[in-house]
Amino acid sequence: MRKDGYCLYALYKDNQIVSLAGLSWRVNFYNKRHVLTDFAHRSFGFGEKLLNYIHNWAKENGAAYVALESGIQRNEAHRFYEDKLDYDKWCYSFRKTL
Repeated sequence: MRKDGYCLYALYKDNQIVSLAGLSWRVNFYNKRHVLTDFAHRSFGFGEKLLNYIHNWAKENGAAYVALESGIQRNEAHRFYEDKLDYDKWCYSFRKTL
């Protein structure tokens, strides 16, 4: 993961991680150069604070946008991303276990 530039960012409160985001640069035909996050948090404002940091970091480092992946069952999180943070739901991600 290190060779691919994967980084972890954490937000701490009282020496405990309250929000965690893993990110890495990705390049593909339809997204060009962008930051991808794999994000987990509880609903106390910590996730929004950490995502705002990632948005600023990505912009300062040349990304046109941030792509966020979230489990299909996380409907409340998806509403948060779309309604509060202005993310667009633009595709489904598929995988096949072999």
